[in-house]
Amino acid sequence: MKLFKSILAFSLFLITFVSCSKDDNVTNPLENLPEKSVINKQDVLLTTPNGVKIINGGFGSALAFDGKYFYALTDRGPNFDGANSNDKIFPKPDFTPQIGKFSLNNGVLKLERIILLKDETGKNLTGLPNPLNFGGTGENALDLNGNKLNHDPKGIDPEGLVVLEDGSFWVSDEYGPHLIHFDANGRVLEWLNPFGNGVGSKKLPEVYKFRRPNRGMEGLTITPDKKYLVGIMQSPLLNPNKDVQKTSKACRILFYEIATAKFKEYIYLLESTGTAVSEIAAITNTTFLVLERDGKTPGKDQGIIKKLYKIDISNATNVHDVNANGLMINGKTIEQLSNDEIIASGIKPVSKEEFFDILSIPNYPHDKPEGIVIIDKNKIAIVNDDDFGIDSDNGNVIEKIMPLLGNKRDENIIYFVKLAKSLY
Repeated sequence: MKLFKSILAFSLFLITFVSCSKDDNVTNPLENLPEKSVINKQDVLLTTPNGVKIINGGFGSALAFDGKYFYALTDRGPNFDGANSNDKIFPKPDFTPQIGKFSLNNGVLKLERIILLKDETGKNLTGLPNPLNFGGTGENALDLNGNKLNHDPKGIDPEGLVVLEDGSFWVSDEYGPHLIHFDANGRVLEWLNPFGNGVGSKKLPEVYKFRRPNRGMEGLTITPDKKYLVGIMQSPLLNPNKDVQKTSKACRILFYEIATAKFKEYIYLLESTGTAVSEIAAITNTTFLVLERDGKTPGKDQGIIKKLYKIDISNATNVHDVNANGLMINGKTIEQLSNDEIIASGIKPVSKEEFFDILSIPNYPHDKPEGIVIIDKNKIAIVNDDDFGIDSDNGNVIEKIMPLLGNKRDENIIYFVKLAKSLY
């Protein structure tokens, strides 16, 4: 019996030793971070009749990190502007929005898995526009031959991403806007929007029906206490109509309490009507980084703005109201008020300070930084949307060329930034 116990104890020791040794040999992705790493998912989806290769690619609408893996999100898929103002050309209309799971070893990103986004029945989602009254804003979807494509009530244009400890995901988009919970395999668990035609009994506040075309819930994060999903609109709502587009700088930040389905809203004031928000990332339960930018291209345009701002909601006013137009002040919506009128009304927007200029990254080449991850108090990661490597020229598809990438086609690159000052 003694011999048996000794053998058993020694066996347990060996198992423990081997397990610990194995864990010790696992590469820590945060050790010796590179300055940047290219996302090498460059499969050719198709080649257009004029010889332009469309790639997949596209992993830059949002970025998340679970402590081991990086998750990069595509948007609705390859598309470009048609000859008419409301026309969008979808060269691959059956494209499924997706999440790429990447490991980082020795400074190199490796694709581990593609997670296709699916509805509650397991059917692959598309990125085609929604019908009117269900998130659609009048876009005409066409294929490469100019044939009209059907609208899709379940079409999504993903832009914000959160990964939870159980491996599931929350995604926000710029159609509905839609706020969707997917399981670890990409299947819908719950779907909220302002129209009440999602999955489950919950819905977003009705005022979000007024989202500006292609300017929906662009950023998404979760508070460190895991209580609130926090989404931010890319631009002010067209509330009550598009007249406010020329003047309003008031973007809404939506707090969704997961356990109770209750909402809070705060106002973030843009630097100008020519900028928009691309991402939000939680620092603490009350402080966040917000990525605000224009659409200009480094090396081509002047007066470029691509900056991170640190905001604090601690003293900001919760403006949530169940009215169809949200909170009204003297008969005006928040979006109809000037900045001075907002302040005079007693509404306190979130406090805001410039924290990091993305253009301070040497030779930063991209027009669309869209995803950020806070790694620790001194380090962040930033990824860009490469638009699947395509652009539009008077309704014709062309390669999306970046002057500061050596006049080559744009690509998804994650930049790892050591901050000059601590986030907290």
